[in-house]
Amino acid sequence: MTIRVMLVDDQVLLRTGFRMVLAAQPDMEVVAEAGDGVEALQELRTAEVDVVLMDVRMPKLDGVETTRRICADTDPPKVLILTTFDLDEYAFSGLKAGASGFMLKDVPPAELLAAIRAVHSGDAVVAPSTTRRLLDRFAPMLPGTKQPQHKELERLTEREREVMVLVAQGLSNGEIAARLVLSEATVKTHVGRILTKLGLRDRVQVVVLAYETGLVRAGGHG
Repeated sequence: MTIRVMLVDDQVLLRTGFRMVLAAQPDMEVVAEAGDGVEALQELRTAEVDVVLMDVRMPKLDGVETTRRICADTDPPKVLILTTFDLDEYAFSGLKAGASGFMLKDVPPAELLAAIRAVHSGDAVVAPSTTRRLLDRFAPMLPGTKQPQHKELERLTEREREVMVLVAQGLSNGEIAARLVLSEATVKTHVGRILTKLGLRDRVQVVVLAYETGLVRAGGHG
């Protein structure tokens, strides 16, 4: 199955470089390009896209607001934020807006390709530990961090809450399985149920919600 990719960046040279890398892959195709957010939204009205590579700092409409509008649609493409800095407030805002992860612009091609495939398959691209460092830095900006609980979390069983806390702390399924003495398949099932019950798309959004609701606190644990 071919992954249909859209490139959104105001730097033509950067788009050209990404296009060349993606064109060499048998399972990827660049189906649309845009130089700013307004153009990107227009393109998405007609182009069928699976994954959007989204620059954050662009004229007219930045990548964060563009991401927010894309993710508000029904069955939107996955968005992968491209940023210049590892711990960037734009990357944080992009995750809050619904992006499935973020990558540095100077990432090696192999890592970029792996990230696109991961996002397309429904995984979060960013390691939860990286997301956690980002949230530790910017969590005070979250409106809900002073609330210890959130009504959405009432839908979870006690075990699912345990798993959610460990996901938010950056543990992999294997590490969670070892911690809770469960099989990795069981942990994967719990994570799937958490995503379904809370209406989230991937682990990154689980981490964001855990911080937002105060289930996990900045710089600490739940």
